[in-house]
Amino acid sequence: MIVELGHYALILALAASIVQSVVPALGAYRGDARMMEVGQTSSLGVFLLLAFSFSALTTAYVTSDFSVANVYENSHSAKPMLFKISGVWGNHEGSMLLWVLILALFSALVASFGRDLPPSLKANVLSVQAWILTAFIAFILFTSNPFARLFPAPFEGQDLNPILQDVGLAIHPPLLYLGYVGFSIAFSFAVAALIDGRIDAAWARWVRPWTLAAWIFLTLGISMGSYWAYYELGWGGWWFWDPVENASFMPWLSGTALLHSAVVMEKRSALKVWTILLAILTFSLSLLGTFLVRSGVLTSVHAFATDPSRGVFILLILCLFIGGALALFAFRASSLESGGLFQPVSREGALVLNNLFLTTATATVLIGTLYPLLLEMVTGEKISVGEPFFNLTFGPLMVPLLLAVPFGPLLAWKRGDIAGATQRLYWAIGAALLTAIIVIALTRGTEVLASLGLGLGVWLLIGSLVDVVERANFRKAGLSTGFARLKGLPRSAFGTTLAHFGLGVTVIGIVCVSAFETEIVTSMSPGESREAGGYEIRFDDMEERSGPNYTEDVATFTLLTAGATVDRIESARRLYTARQMPTTEAGLRTEWFSQLYISLGDSAANGGATVVRIWYKPLVTLIWIGTLFMAFGGLVSLADRRLRVGAPAARKARRVAPA
Repeated sequence: MIVELGHYALILALAASIVQSVVPALGAYRGDARMMEVGQTSSLGVFLLLAFSFSALTTAYVTSDFSVANVYENSHSAKPMLFKISGVWGNHEGSMLLWVLILALFSALVASFGRDLPPSLKANVLSVQAWILTAFIAFILFTSNPFARLFPAPFEGQDLNPILQDVGLAIHPPLLYLGYVGFSIAFSFAVAALIDGRIDAAWARWVRPWTLAAWIFLTLGISMGSYWAYYELGWGGWWFWDPVENASFMPWLSGTALLHSAVVMEKRSALKVWTILLAILTFSLSLLGTFLVRSGVLTSVHAFATDPSRGVFILLILCLFIGGALALFAFRASSLESGGLFQPVSREGALVLNNLFLTTATATVLIGTLYPLLLEMVTGEKISVGEPFFNLTFGPLMVPLLLAVPFGPLLAWKRGDIAGATQRLYWAIGAALLTAIIVIALTRGTEVLASLGLGLGVWLLIGSLVDVVERANFRKAGLSTGFARLKGLPRSAFGTTLAHFGLGVTVIGIVCVSAFETEIVTSMSPGESREAGGYEIRFDDMEERSGPNYTEDVATFTLLTAGATVDRIESARRLYTARQMPTTEAGLRTEWFSQLYISLGDSAANGGATVVRIWYKPLVTLIWIGTLFMAFGGLVSLADRRLRVGAPAARKARRVAPA
């Protein structure tokens, strides 16, 4: 019964979202306050209905109700409870239900916390959100029903895809969807503002917290996905330029540009037209990613295998929203004011430069991702665009951008002093040059590019700290006054510092693991040893074990230094019995920020030697530690009182109270 109720709730959610898509927008057009209020009530109702529907599907997974086709195809009674729950979104139908649930959540949050929004703008935002909701709920009901029944009910399920039975994949999709779907708020604000014909600095203040929240989640989602692929797939890499990886990376790049552009619009009432366009394009790239993953046009470990009808439906949604939004933008763009003027050397100019490189990099990734698909469609020829192309195109775009990052916060609004900013960055310049010289000396000139990359990372680390240190002015004010000034700085200043610092940490991790990692691919039998990462690695034995829904061969390796045992590492090959699919469980040893990585290959047919892949990856964990700094910086900025939704009303109340 709970399954049928979940299905009915999904149908009711479609009906309620249709009401929400029409009535508030009509009320905004007529100036009818009661009709505009319908948007708030209906958005909360849609969220509750979808939450109940999602809970019903989750209940079917937890209780192993194999009469539900979706549960039968993606679950097993012996599967651990965590993976029963994560199996809800480990498939196409369930993940789409989670997608619309998060979309409804953001809509309900706007309805609940958007008290300071102009009524007509708020009504139009909720209506646009409902248009998106209506389209995707209809997509679920007509092509991807998660509640379809099987009769007679099978006794046992087919189990979840083994590579998805991992803690990382329990966390990665929800974070990624919170980022993807969160950008829908910026899209809805942009379309609503175009409908209203009013775009000003207040609009940027309203939209920036939602954009920042989406960016934080997307950063964490991409980072978690990268680390999962690194340790779970047994390939030893942290990024492969896989088309589906690119599909999540493009909205991140565009969303980063949107965040910086919105700052200019809020502070200087400039770049209005460009900011609106970025808000549309960022969510459009999220929709494009949804199409690529679910249309069947890609073959990837991340992609869902789907039938063509689903791809056509999503393509229609894609054309409707992207085409409609861009058409509305083209119709309204000429009537929008361009905003304030500024000199090229200014903080606005630095942020425009940031946008230029980020959007160009996004276009580069987009071309590299879609070109093979378009070529195959037109000519039937299959080509692969991989790491060499992206390294040669994306990398050179990032270098000047990273060089410019520390300058931005040090330049004044409207007219800046590049010489003065450079003078304040002398310490960062000196540290970067010294780092590059030391690395060149240590590597005897064989790693010039790596030395420059590490110098660039140090430049970002120290350069990111200069702004807050300069504001504290410890040299003239002294320690106590300096710390008092630091305490009084807005949280967004610390957030910017943390995000830029994290970028430097990630750059150092990428450079070190790319330039200095060592790899050994060898055959080993028990008792044999190999040298890697400064250790003697001895293959002790191979043991058969059983898990709840798999069997595995576990190899034990002992790490020795000067004959003394330092640690033991276990690496395994698993076979999931229901699907008869193998996976690799890599053995990892983390020492400070570096890792020793051991992965098993196939064994000889006669039970002899086993193929073993051993990597030593110096400072590899800095890649993901840096992304945590970035996300935490975004969270600190989001905590800034000036960015919290409702802050204008609170300030007004405080001014009135004393009178």
